[in-house]
Amino acid sequence: MNRTDLIDSPPTSSVRKPAAHVAAQTTLWERLPDILALIVLSIGAILMMLPFLWMFSTSLRPIQESFKLPPAWFPTEFHFETYSAVFSSSVPLVAFALNSVKVTFFVTLGQLITCSMAGYAFARLRFPFRNTLFLLLLASLMVPGQVTIIPVFIIMKQLGLIDNHLSIILPFLTSAFGVFLLRQFFLTLPQDLIDAAKIDGAGPWTTFIRVAIPLAGPSLAALTIITFNGTWNNYFYPLIFLNTWEKMTLPLGITALRGYLASNSASVVMAAVSLAILPVLLIFLIAQNWFIAGITRTGIKG
Repeated sequence: MNRTDLIDSPPTSSVRKPAAHVAAQTTLWERLPDILALIVLSIGAILMMLPFLWMFSTSLRPIQESFKLPPAWFPTEFHFETYSAVFSSSVPLVAFALNSVKVTFFVTLGQLITCSMAGYAFARLRFPFRNTLFLLLLASLMVPGQVTIIPVFIIMKQLGLIDNHLSIILPFLTSAFGVFLLRQFFLTLPQDLIDAAKIDGAGPWTTFIRVAIPLAGPSLAALTIITFNGTWNNYFYPLIFLNTWEKMTLPLGITALRGYLASNSASVVMAAVSLAILPVLLIFLIAQNWFIAGITRTGIKG
């Protein structure tokens, strides 16, 4: 190659520009599904937040604007006294909240214990009719609680537990969903860990306590949040089994706060609902990373 060829040859940058332009277009085209997914998820998140926005907005409105049509998204005046009215009302919501804390604590603790044990048994132990029993367990997920409420009520009445917190604790000490969730996690445990524990002389119980449970933190956190949320907001079973004022839980108290034919202030009721969701929100904020990992985790990386 002589000097003339070098002079006549086009610059290197002019040759690479089209390739870089094509690469940029290809990258944008490949990211298009992610961009569309982000847009759809953003719209869904906004729609999910609208009821909460209306709830907080209503809790700060004057009483005369509670039933304003069409409803306004933002109050014209901010009245924080509606929150103090929640505690000064004739409905003892604090006592109801303590009852809900008691019931939710024992139900959540019971499900963490029973579901983890059953999930590990279905995942790692070998016993007759294991798969058949697990299919029957999954089939129970398709049966709504309203279908079995009459036999459960008869059992609780025969045990003398009507109008007792045990009547809404005992039926929920375990759940098919919790067993399924933890079984799916325990199936992802490397078999080498189980074999190493057996070589060291550990039995099934020791392996469960010292190997499986320490690794099941994300799934246990996910089950904690799901169970806490479901039990805290449970309205149907307390309505059936609890009769006296002192035993009622928070959802029943909020209903009582509405008054006869919902004649009380909607602003005060929305203020009570806003306060009622704070424990659930707090639990989720504390364990959200574990919750997401417990739901999405499909294996152990390492």
